[in-house]
Amino acid sequence: MPHNVLILDFGSQYTQLIARRVRELNIFCEIFPYNHFPEDLSSFKAVILSGSPFSVRGDDAPHPDLSQIRGKLPLLAVCYGAQYLAHFSGGEVAPSNTREYGRANLSYIKSEELFFEGVDLHSQVWMSHSDTIKTLPQNGLKLASTHDVENAAYKIEGETTYAIQFHPEVYHSTDGKQMLENFLVKIAHVPQNFTPNAFVEEMISELKEKIQDDKVVLGLSGGVDSTVAAVLLHQAIGKNLYCIFVNNGLLRKNEYENVLEQYHGMGLNVTGVDASKRFLDELEGISDPETKRKIIGRVFIEVFDDESHRIEDVKWLAQGTIYPDVIESVSVKGPSATIKSHHNVGGLPDYMKLQIVEPLRMLFKDEVRRVGATLGIDTALLGRHPFPGPGLSIRILGALTSEKVCILQEVDAIFIDGLKSWGLYDKVWQAGAILLPVNSVGVMGDERTYEKVVALRAVESTDGMTADWVHLPYDFLMKVSNDIINKVKGVNRVVYDISSKPPATIEWE
Repeated sequence: MPHNVLILDFGSQYTQLIARRVRELNIFCEIFPYNHFPEDLSSFKAVILSGSPFSVRGDDAPHPDLSQIRGKLPLLAVCYGAQYLAHFSGGEVAPSNTREYGRANLSYIKSEELFFEGVDLHSQVWMSHSDTIKTLPQNGLKLASTHDVENAAYKIEGETTYAIQFHPEVYHSTDGKQMLENFLVKIAHVPQNFTPNAFVEEMISELKEKIQDDKVVLGLSGGVDSTVAAVLLHQAIGKNLYCIFVNNGLLRKNEYENVLEQYHGMGLNVTGVDASKRFLDELEGISDPETKRKIIGRVFIEVFDDESHRIEDVKWLAQGTIYPDVIESVSVKGPSATIKSHHNVGGLPDYMKLQIVEPLRMLFKDEVRRVGATLGIDTALLGRHPFPGPGLSIRILGALTSEKVCILQEVDAIFIDGLKSWGLYDKVWQAGAILLPVNSVGVMGDERTYEKVVALRAVESTDGMTADWVHLPYDFLMKVSNDIINKVKGVNRVVYDISSKPPATIEWE
């Protein structure tokens, strides 16, 4: 992939949003930690500095050496980045008299300034800082202000260096995308050549050159990422791709049979392995979420290793790793302690002795879907909701049993089928049911019951980094609740989760 834009991450919660906005302009970009970016910058056309939770005045604040960037490459500094440039270049950064968080409006824009071309005065921007730039750095020229922030934007005369104290990457900055386009295309002259067609052509060529006549084994999950990875590899190496689809007993109702049928219809070489009893036996009675994940990961590798050894001379393991997994594994603070153990990133046990190929590792989820469409994959498959690697195990809170899996499969099927029949499925990014570790008193006929509670969850999102609950119609929720309680033995109460992410996660475990 052409590098084009380097984003230096100072730990901001919005860094991935910067990358997404840049990608939306058909410009390829990569995120690197501020303290671990490439020594060779010759392939980059521009650099963006992210925001940060730190204050530039703090002893623990990120202080990178930008000598290879400043004045040599077009540079856009966002929020912390803008304050960093000011603080270390003769300006003054101090605590703001007014802590400006949230929406603000531009009250001044320098006339005929290319960075703000097409941006109206009073355009809304999103602020998130407690420090402010009191004095501009040496050769600094003010470009914009808000009511409370005098130096909301500036540039360094004599350099192609721009700095803004607001966040153009968030949706609340009305003209943020226009500003990014002005900087990257009109000022830095970065080519807009990162399209799904270009990615497919380049990746297939790269895979052919890398793999040649070697055999590749790929674990299919039934989801979007592994499917798109499989089709890309199939177009590159054909019959030398061997796909394995493992039933861990934690899939949705009838999913194993349905997905296998779908894959064979796509011409992929797929072997199905029903290891559900092996997984469920190992998980019986386990309640800790991370222990569940580790057991599933271990048993999957054992099953996958057994099956892959039936194929002679395999040299490569293909994975559907995508960019958010990669970013999280090389974060500013080092490998994140919160990475769930079912993520692909991190590789294989030493004994498997396979090289790893990850054709989608530089793509966000929505980009994967667009690439899949370019490859001609059925829209129904590309529109499938994300499903967790550990499957229903992390939607069963508390001790896991085979009986609970069966109950949740039935509940989940009613919910998902209902979304589809009501025309709501494609309006939801992810949906599922959660079996809670509590019993609830109920009345059925003349009998008193004491049975399980299930929670329904439906969220809207772009990539899962943030999400909000979906306002499903009351009539739909009423119908689904009635169907679940009447048709699924062991459940007598249904609740709907109305938590957003953050602070709540999409999954419950």
